[in-house]
Amino acid sequence: MDYSFHNINDPILPSQNEVALARETSRKLAQNMTTEPIMRLKVQDKEGKEVALDLPASAVRLLLDILENMANGNAVTLSSLQAELTTNQAAELLNVSRPFLIGLLDQGKIPFRKVGTHRRILAEDILAYKQRSYKERKKMMEELTTEAQELNWGYD
Repeated sequence: MDYSFHNINDPILPSQNEVALARETSRKLAQNMTTEPIMRLKVQDKEGKEVALDLPASAVRLLLDILENMANGNAVTLSSLQAELTTNQAAELLNVSRPFLIGLLDQGKIPFRKVGTHRRILAEDILAYKQRSYKERKKMMEELTTEAQELNWGYD
Protein backbone atom coordinates (compact mmCIF):
# COMPACT_ATOMS: atom_id res chain seq x y z
CA MET A 1 0.00 0.00 0.00
CA ASP A 2 1.32 3.45 -0.91
CA TYR A 3 1.30 5.91 1.98
CA SER A 4 3.32 8.53 0.08
CA PHE A 5 0.27 10.79 -0.30
CA HIS A 6 1.13 12.51 2.99
CA ASN A 7 4.43 14.11 3.94
CA ILE A 8 5.36 13.18 7.53
CA ASN A 9 6.13 16.83 8.36
CA ASP A 10 2.84 18.24 7.05
CA PRO A 11 0.35 18.94 9.84
CA ILE A 12 -2.99 17.17 9.83
CA LEU A 13 -5.95 19.24 10.98
CA PRO A 14 -8.71 16.88 12.13
CA SER A 15 -12.30 17.29 10.97
CA GLN A 16 -15.11 17.41 13.55
CA ASN A 17 -15.81 13.71 12.92
CA GLU A 18 -12.13 12.90 13.45
CA VAL A 19 -12.10 14.95 16.68
CA ALA A 20 -15.02 12.92 18.04
CA LEU A 21 -13.50 9.61 16.95
CA ALA A 22 -10.08 10.56 18.38
CA ARG A 23 -11.72 11.51 21.70
CA GLU A 24 -13.44 8.13 22.01
CA THR A 25 -10.44 6.12 20.79
CA SER A 26 -7.95 7.93 23.04
CA ARG A 27 -10.21 7.31 26.04
CA LYS A 28 -10.37 3.58 25.30
CA LEU A 29 -6.65 3.34 24.55
CA ALA A 30 -5.73 5.21 27.76
CA GLN A 31 -7.81 2.79 29.81
CA ASN A 32 -5.84 -0.12 28.39
CA MET A 33 -2.30 1.25 28.62
CA THR A 34 0.11 -0.96 30.52
CA THR A 35 3.65 -0.68 31.79
CA GLU A 36 4.73 -3.63 29.66
CA PRO A 37 7.33 -2.89 26.94
CA ILE A 38 5.14 -4.51 24.26
CA MET A 39 1.43 -3.99 23.71
CA ARG A 40 -0.83 -6.17 21.60
CA LEU A 41 -3.48 -4.40 19.56
CA LYS A 42 -6.15 -6.21 17.58
CA VAL A 43 -7.34 -4.81 14.28
CA GLN A 44 -9.47 -6.09 11.43
CA ASP A 45 -7.88 -6.78 8.08
CA LYS A 46 -9.53 -6.01 4.73
CA GLU A 47 -11.67 -9.14 4.95
CA GLY A 48 -12.83 -8.37 8.50
CA LYS A 49 -10.58 -11.01 10.05
CA GLU A 50 -9.01 -10.09 13.40
CA VAL A 51 -5.24 -9.64 13.35
CA ALA A 52 -3.08 -9.14 16.47
CA LEU A 53 -0.23 -6.66 16.24
CA ASP A 54 2.60 -6.48 18.77
CA LEU A 55 3.79 -2.89 19.08
CA PRO A 56 6.42 -1.21 21.22
CA ALA A 57 4.61 0.44 24.14
CA SER A 58 6.41 3.69 23.29
CA ALA A 59 4.72 3.67 19.85
CA VAL A 60 1.32 3.14 21.48
CA ARG A 61 2.01 6.04 23.89
CA LEU A 62 2.88 8.20 20.88
CA LEU A 63 -0.36 7.13 19.20
CA LEU A 64 -2.23 8.08 22.37
CA ASP A 65 -0.58 11.53 22.37
CA ILE A 66 -1.58 12.01 18.73
CA LEU A 67 -5.17 10.98 19.43
CA GLU A 68 -5.42 13.24 22.49
CA ASN A 69 -4.19 16.21 20.46
CA MET A 70 -6.62 15.43 17.66
CA ALA A 71 -9.42 15.08 20.25
CA ASN A 72 -8.64 18.66 21.31
CA GLY A 73 -8.91 19.80 17.68
CA ASN A 74 -5.19 20.47 17.39
CA ALA A 75 -3.30 20.08 14.15
CA VAL A 76 -0.85 17.21 14.52
CA THR A 77 2.48 16.55 12.88
CA LEU A 78 5.05 13.84 13.36
CA SER A 79 8.73 14.39 12.91
CA SER A 80 11.58 12.01 13.21
CA LEU A 81 14.72 12.69 15.17
CA GLN A 82 18.05 11.48 13.92
CA ALA A 83 20.14 9.41 16.31
CA GLU A 84 22.91 12.00 16.14
CA LEU A 85 22.24 15.74 16.07
CA THR A 86 24.09 18.85 15.03
CA THR A 87 24.50 21.61 17.59
CA ASN A 88 21.76 23.59 15.83
CA GLN A 89 19.32 20.67 16.00
CA ALA A 90 20.18 19.94 19.64
CA ALA A 91 19.76 23.60 20.63
CA GLU A 92 16.39 23.71 18.88
CA LEU A 93 15.27 20.56 20.68
CA LEU A 94 16.23 22.08 24.05
CA ASN A 95 14.76 25.44 23.05
CA VAL A 96 18.02 27.21 23.87
CA SER A 97 20.48 29.21 21.82
CA ARG A 98 23.35 27.44 20.10
CA PRO A 99 25.96 29.34 22.16
CA PHE A 100 24.20 28.26 25.37
CA LEU A 101 24.25 24.65 24.18
CA ILE A 102 27.95 24.90 23.31
CA GLY A 103 28.53 26.07 26.90
CA LEU A 104 26.72 23.00 28.24
CA LEU A 105 28.85 20.78 26.03
CA ASP A 106 32.08 22.48 27.07
CA GLN A 107 31.10 22.16 30.75
CA GLY A 108 30.64 18.41 30.26
CA LYS A 109 26.92 18.50 31.08
CA ILE A 110 26.06 16.76 27.80
CA PRO A 111 28.39 14.28 26.10
CA PHE A 112 29.33 14.81 22.46
CA ARG A 113 31.87 13.78 19.88
CA LYS A 114 33.72 15.76 17.25
CA VAL A 115 33.59 15.05 13.55
CA GLY A 116 36.39 17.22 12.25
CA THR A 117 35.59 20.59 13.80
CA HIS A 118 31.87 19.86 14.21
CA ARG A 119 30.22 18.62 17.38
CA ARG A 120 27.69 15.78 17.21
CA ILE A 121 25.36 14.93 20.08
CA LEU A 122 23.33 11.76 20.52
CA ALA A 123 19.60 12.47 20.62
CA GLU A 124 19.30 10.20 23.67
CA ASP A 125 21.86 12.36 25.51
CA ILE A 126 19.94 15.54 24.69
CA LEU A 127 16.66 13.97 25.82
CA ALA A 128 18.29 12.67 29.01
CA TYR A 129 19.66 16.16 29.78
CA LYS A 130 16.23 17.66 29.08
CA GLN A 131 14.62 15.24 31.53
CA ARG A 132 17.28 15.85 34.21
CA SER A 133 16.87 19.59 33.78
CA TYR A 134 13.09 19.31 34.10
CA LYS A 135 13.39 17.24 37.30
CA GLU A 136 15.86 19.73 38.79
CA ARG A 137 13.58 22.70 38.00
CA LYS A 138 10.57 20.86 39.43
CA LYS A 139 12.47 20.07 42.64
CA MET A 140 13.57 23.71 42.99
CA MET A 141 9.98 24.92 42.50
CA GLU A 142 8.75 22.52 45.17
CA GLU A 143 11.44 23.76 47.57
CA LEU A 144 10.53 27.39 46.87
CA THR A 145 6.85 26.65 47.39
CA THR A 146 7.56 24.89 50.69
CA GLU A 147 9.70 27.81 51.84
CA ALA A 148 7.03 30.34 50.82
CA GLN A 149 4.42 28.37 52.77
CA GLU A 150 6.65 28.24 55.86
CA LEU A 151 7.10 32.02 55.63
CA ASN A 152 3.34 32.54 55.21
CA TRP A 153 3.71 34.34 51.89
CA GLY A 154 0.17 33.40 50.88
CA TYR A 155 0.95 30.15 49.08
CA ASP A 156 -1.38 27.68 50.75
